[in-house]
Amino acid sequence: MASLKDIKRKVSAVQKTKQITRAMNMVAASKFKSAQVKMENFRPYAGKFMDVLNSLALRVDASTHPLLAVRDPKKIRVICMTSDRGLCGGFNSNLIKATERFLREKAREGREIALINVGRKGRDFFRKKANVIAQKTDVLSKFDMTLAVSIADEVIEPFIKAEYDELYLIYNQFVNVSVQKPTVVRLFPLPSIGNPDADIEPDKRLDYVYEPSEEVLLHKLLPMYVHVLVFRALLETSAGENGARMAAMDNATSNCEELISSLTLKMNKARQAAITAELMDIVGGTEALAKG
Repeated sequence: MASLKDIKRKVSAVQKTKQITRAMNMVAASKFKSAQVKMENFRPYAGKFMDVLNSLALRVDASTHPLLAVRDPKKIRVICMTSDRGLCGGFNSNLIKATERFLREKAREGREIALINVGRKGRDFFRKKANVIAQKTDVLSKFDMTLAVSIADEVIEPFIKAEYDELYLIYNQFVNVSVQKPTVVRLFPLPSIGNPDADIEPDKRLDYVYEPSEEVLLHKLLPMYVHVLVFRALLETSAGENGARMAAMDNATSNCEELISSLTLKMNKARQAAITAELMDIVGGTEALAKG
């Protein structure tokens, strides 16, 4: 059995860890509330934007804008969006596993794959395992639409120049505090382009009245489309990361409390054993003196 001093040292260490995890849980909860509000406010706008753009793209010729081009997908690029920090449960590991599966699937199809990492965790994992052509790290603690525009600008021009043929975005879609769903979205070409039977709900195939013309609107909306989807993914990632960290730190705090209870029980047993041993020594010494 460990000595009483060792057990006390362990109890003290676990109590300090509990203070840290509780503080991290409170910080994550504060950040999560703000991130969740931003995400929930932006979701309806992003959804309606996609409805209008998909409907618009179905009514024009793909040759009207270079971003509508449909080519044989020999070269693809993938944006993988993870967090910059850890201690958030399986948030990053689940996304990285989903990205690995997607990359393997495309590699088996004979595609040439290039990866763009957003977030330190994805960069560190794929640094030597994939063809990483660009990365952005330490940007998710505080961001706005400027970051989405910066990421989009790095992929729009190469697509227009036909340097690659398809673009995918992989991120964690926020479901609730405990669940973040890895999601794959094809950005280029649009899901409705080259596929009139694309999976678009009937009530979203509405015949809008456009002013100005559809072609003029597309030239304005297509770059914005990338900005909107990337920004939505950033918001979902931020909310999911802080929600996952809040849950992880809450579990860690509960584990610390259980460990403290267990160690306290051991410490009491060790103290009781020490007291019993001392009493036995005293009784033994008293009996020896009495006999002597």
